[in-house]
Amino acid sequence: MTATATTTSSEVRDAATSLIDGLKAGGFIAGIWRDGSSDRQTRVTTAADGTVLRTFASASTRDVDEAYGAAAAAQKEWANVPAPERAAVISRAADILERRRPEITALLRVESGSSALKANIEVSAAVGITRESATFPNRAHGTLHPSAFSGKENRVYREARGVIGVISPWNFPLHLSIRSAAPALALGNAVVLKAASDTPVSGGLVVAEIFEEAGLPKGLLSVVAGAGSEIGDYFVQHPIPSMISFTGSTPVGQRVGALAAQGRLKKVALELGGNAPLVVLDDADIDGAVNGALMAKFLHQGQICMAANRIIVDESVYDEFVDRFAARARKLVAGDTTDDNVIIGPIINDDQAEAVTGLIQAARRQGAREVVGGQLEGRLVGPHVFADVTEDMDIARNEIFGPAVGIIKAHGEEDALRIANNTEFGLSSAVFTRDIERGVRFARGVKAGMTHVNDSTVNDEPHVMFGGEKNSGLGRFNGDQAIEDFTTLHWVGVRSAMGPVPF
Repeated sequence: MTATATTTSSEVRDAATSLIDGLKAGGFIAGIWRDGSSDRQTRVTTAADGTVLRTFASASTRDVDEAYGAAAAAQKEWANVPAPERAAVISRAADILERRRPEITALLRVESGSSALKANIEVSAAVGITRESATFPNRAHGTLHPSAFSGKENRVYREARGVIGVISPWNFPLHLSIRSAAPALALGNAVVLKAASDTPVSGGLVVAEIFEEAGLPKGLLSVVAGAGSEIGDYFVQHPIPSMISFTGSTPVGQRVGALAAQGRLKKVALELGGNAPLVVLDDADIDGAVNGALMAKFLHQGQICMAANRIIVDESVYDEFVDRFAARARKLVAGDTTDDNVIIGPIINDDQAEAVTGLIQAARRQGAREVVGGQLEGRLVGPHVFADVTEDMDIARNEIFGPAVGIIKAHGEEDALRIANNTEFGLSSAVFTRDIERGVRFARGVKAGMTHVNDSTVNDEPHVMFGGEKNSGLGRFNGDQAIEDFTTLHWVGVRSAMGPVPF
């Protein structure tokens, strides 16, 4: 198989199963492939129906201790490795990712329910951030500052933070694990990675395989797969890591932030939930806005923190937009993502499917007009589009994380901006208008970390900062911002000799 070749469903399943069966163990702890020591089991399953493909013993708190201990022991030497050597390891990891694209995309399609399109987007994103990270060792500069005292020099060194604990989610498991692991390692840190229970292979074990093959020294990366209820709090509160990088839901992220503030205070980077507005102003190109909204809502069946959660349309173009958007959405059918033609795959698990179905049912009860009603068959949830949604409805207030969306009518630009900002979240957003500078002015009025003019809300480029405001998180990922987050500054004041003191 190649990244662009047409594949049969059986070929996709066979490639994913071969990768999973070929794993040496269910964990990579302190440089050793072994299962965890917990009495619990981690199950590798298919997203489509939960079929169990492999089981192994989960990680326990004892395994977390071993992983963090090995990371602390290995990190000091790694931080002193010359920058070009660290960069070479990270660069090799990017090459390996690209070489293994066919089998990893197959894995994502089976384990995480990714379409062929989304799986390739995810691998490309992971390759991109890894290649960007390979430039970081030579970009982590310190500074020199003058002093108010004669004969003194002030040096500010940029240094690795130490050990980073990374907790990644199931929706973009490969990319969102590597988005933290690659820059942290490049900058001289060690990493202990806890992948989501729904995607332990694509979010964790395959990452360990890649960096091991790239020549990363033992101990610098460990992967622990275990239940959050058993090791989650312990992972965050552990005294060794100096930083926790978390991507996931807002409630869990808030708990992570609170736990990280207890005991030894840790830096946190939190990329959390969203309620992204996609705004269509009165002068918008409607076809372009429909295209942007389709990509923003239905890529990976809406299971993206940046997904358009609310479509806000000016009253003058409202009916036209609703009709065109609905017509396009009706053509999308939910199905098995091992089929190359399927765009909307299964919801990741039964609990999440129930939550999405509940929001659809609430929209019906609360009086929204259902203009598209797709299938509701277990984990397969087809497109559901609701018009005449009001701001107080559950579908407008809550993050949906599924292929359903509400369209809200706005009475002019000022009203559209007010509606866009009427949320506790502030991750991504978009606005459509033929007047570019009008779009920029509108974008700057949105209280969010990211706003795109005439584009989808779903955007991620490895060299551009990524992150949100309000309850969508703290900190920024990617590019220069990753260098800032995964390093710390150390002021070293230097005198040739101590002078007299005034007492």
